[in-house]
Amino acid sequence: MTARTGVEEDWAATRAWVEELLPDGERVEAATALQGGWTSRMRRLELAGAQAGPRSLVLRSFVQPFYRRHAEGLLTREAAVLTLLGATDVPAASLVALDPTARHCDHPSLLMSLLPGSVRVDPREAGPRAGLLARQLLAVHRLEVPAGQRPRAYQAWTSADGVTPPGRTGRPELWRRAADVIRREPPRHRGCFLHRDFHPGNVLFEGAGADLRISGVVDWVETSWGPADLDVAHCSTAHALLYGVPAGMDFADRYAAAGGSLADGADHLYWRLLDALAFAPDAEKVGVPWRALGRSDLTAAVLTDRLERYVEALFARYA
Repeated sequence: MTARTGVEEDWAATRAWVEELLPDGERVEAATALQGGWTSRMRRLELAGAQAGPRSLVLRSFVQPFYRRHAEGLLTREAAVLTLLGATDVPAASLVALDPTARHCDHPSLLMSLLPGSVRVDPREAGPRAGLLARQLLAVHRLEVPAGQRPRAYQAWTSADGVTPPGRTGRPELWRRAADVIRREPPRHRGCFLHRDFHPGNVLFEGAGADLRISGVVDWVETSWGPADLDVAHCSTAHALLYGVPAGMDFADRYAAAGGSLADGADHLYWRLLDALAFAPDAEKVGVPWRALGRSDLTAAVLTDRLERYVEALFARYA
């Protein structure tokens, strides 16, 4: 067995594990890093040597200490979700293999099929993409999942006492008010199947103009059961940060126009702020992968300003 050095770049054991799974004669010809994520390392594996010709797979590996500790639950959940989605119209990858505890690999890993298309976070055609995203998200929420196959209940990613305002904010009272909104018990809601991390960085597109379409939805490690408002809130926050506050405010309207149902007033505000406040104080955790995708305009200052103005806009509309 290949020695494991503990170095993040080392994947000799993982590569050997992949190649043991392949048909005789097939091998990993090359591995290319996939950009856009920040919780895990994603690689596109180019395979060669098969009679049917070359093909590609995708390898997810958790290398950061925090995510390695939680990898077994995260990857096992994603494997189960990919299996479930295989019988639906949701364009998700097919599960190939799983090593959630790094028994064979250098890091906890999941191997899956490669979906067509690419992540698009540039402003061009952001509006049409948002419409497609809203309809795709509604299709996810409408999946009928037997009680025994439902994923875990959603988990909040922040709390009132955990909110950290931006260091240079001129509106400390706005952040205190926002934190107070999520200090209450969660609103009563009807649960549904949630992606839980649905945003432009986790959706693949093909085509342009009239031929624009979604070709894949990825990153199902946080899949949960909970209110549709929470998924809508997450995608709305991402749009506000990527394209500006109006885009963030419009996404819920696009979801409703597609036929989705959301909570009213203060209840909807709770879910929107529960998500937005998890990005405080500066939303830099998403800025890094988005800049790697070409959005060099998304500096820490821009993201911080947009987040604060988005929180203000939520109060103006829903409070």
